[in-house]
Formats: sequence, C-alpha cells, structure tokens
Amino acid sequence: MKIKICGLFRDVDIDYVNEALPDYIGFVFAKSSRQVSTEWAAAMRPRLRSEITPIGIFVNESLANVAQLLNENIVEMAQLHGAENEHYIQELKALTNKPIIKAVRVSFQEDIEAAQDTFADFLLLDNGPGGTGESFDWSLVGKGKNPFFLAGGLKLDNIEQAIAATNPYAVDLSSGVETDGLKDRAKIIEIVRRMHNG
Repeated sequence: MKIKICGLFRDVDIDYVNEALPDYIGFVFAKSSRQVSTEWAAAMRPRLRSEITPIGIFVNESLANVAQLLNENIVEMAQLHGAENEHYIQELKALTNKPIIKAVRVSFQEDIEAAQDTFADFLLLDNGPGGTGESFDWSLVGKGKNPFFLAGGLKLDNIEQAIAATNPYAVDLSSGVETDGLKDRAKIIEIVRRMHNG
C-alpha cells in the first residue's frame, strides 16, 4: 500500500520522512497552517531522498506558477484542491507532462461518480472542504475506474479499517501523524512501516 505524508513545513520534517521512506510527501503551497514558500520547498527538494516523490498542493493557483514548480522539479506531481476544471488540468498536462491529482470533496456518492470522467491521473477523496482532519463515510466509495488517494482523518487506529472499506491506491495522512500540530517522527515511522509491511 502506498502512503503519502502531507504538509511538511519544517526542515526536520524532511529528516523524518527520509528515515521513514513514504512513497509520496506533500508540500502545501495554498493558504494553510502548513503552507510553505517556493523558496523553502526548492531548498528542501535536494535533501529529500530520491525514492520519495514530492507533490505540490494547490488551490486555484495560476497555471504558470504550478507549471513552473513542476518543470523545475521542485515537485513531481500537482494536487489540485480548488475549482480547477478539466480545461485547467489539460493545460497543465500540456505545459508539464507531469501527473495530476484532483481532489474531490466527498459528501455523497454522486461526488465521486461525477469526478470519474477526468484528465487527472488520480483522484484524492477527502472530507468536505479538505484538510479538516475528519474522515468521510467510506461506504460511499464504490468501484470507480480511477485510482485514488484516500484522505481525511486517517491515523494509526483507523487506517486498516479505511483501507479495507475503500481499497485505495494510496493513503494520505497529515494531522494523523502530528502531535500538537507538528509532525511526529515516531508516528510517521510507525504508519509507513505498517503500510509497507502490510
């Protein structure tokens, strides 16, 4: 099972993931308590182990800015959480030829069904507005054709249940591997170990 640790914003967070070796990590460029600058992400990128794929998280960011981060290899994938439409996704792919994840706010099964017809490479199924640290009703996840990242309130004590209920391509954790709003080395190492050792 692939795993993404999202919302790294301190230098030491890079050390934690380099030790744990998740498949993906996320740099949040949108307004958030975990928002990072382009400069910081560019400085951290060479420190990140090559086995880990960095993903940029954006909300209604200009195409030019997202494409620049991708083309300069500061991030290798874009995760879109705003009102970006299929035209935006097509344009971004044309400018970068990099994988794109489109976030879906899941309140009803129809939300997932409506998102299936996309040019994005992956969906990310999340609760409501996203970044809430709360899970959504996993029974809403049917048999969509698109591989997806499962997000929203995942942590050590519910991750196996979430995977069994939804069969995602990858799981995405942020607050679930934090203590008092900061990434927790022990939690990151334990959950990555559990995902990779099955």
